[in-house]
Amino acid sequence: MHTAPLPSHSPDALPPAARRALLLGAAAAHVGLVWALLQLEPVRSAIGAVAPIMVDWIAPPAPAPLPPPPPPPPKARVKPQPKPVIVSEPAPTPVTPVFVAPPAPPPQPPPEPVPPAPAPEPVAVVAAAPPPPPAPRTIAITAVEYLTPPVLNYPLASRRAQEQGQVHVRVLVDARGAPQQMSVIRSSDFARLDESALATVRATRFKPYTENGTPLPFWVVMPLVFELQ
Repeated sequence: MHTAPLPSHSPDALPPAARRALLLGAAAAHVGLVWALLQLEPVRSAIGAVAPIMVDWIAPPAPAPLPPPPPPPPKARVKPQPKPVIVSEPAPTPVTPVFVAPPAPPPQPPPEPVPPAPAPEPVAVVAAAPPPPPAPRTIAITAVEYLTPPVLNYPLASRRAQEQGQVHVRVLVDARGAPQQMSVIRSSDFARLDESALATVRATRFKPYTENGTPLPFWVVMPLVFELQ
């Protein structure tokens, strides 16, 4: 009996799974072939006369070892925490509260009567004094104008006595033009003539002296001449 030759394959050209399958298939084919031969009577008779046939199972080649897996990353060492030490504290001794009544406050003396506050004294309100007026200026006799010009009265006794001379009178004229103060600053050496000069100035009325439209008092020196013709 002839069996069909099996196709030959290079076992090294196949992957491990295919090689295993091929080997298992070949073994199964051999087993099937032997079983079929045993079913024939002439074969059975021949087997009884012939020494038994030993069949060795061919172990499939060991698969190529797989590459070893990469080593796992090293684990971080965790420092063990110290176990807390539990110290049992003694239970506090209960304290019984003691209530002490506060001492009674001493009797307070009656408050002394408060004298009434004195009435405030009236405060005198003093009005601010106005600023003093500026000092009167002295002006020349040529700048003086008159409302009533001076009229010189020559005393009759002085004429008979042949008294003559010149009297200078300094006079303060107020803002209205009236003479207020006067004095002889140059005498004629005759009392009657000096008195007549003062009387002449008293009867004179001056035109008010103004600056920027405001009438102001002023000083002026008036020369009065007593001369016989």
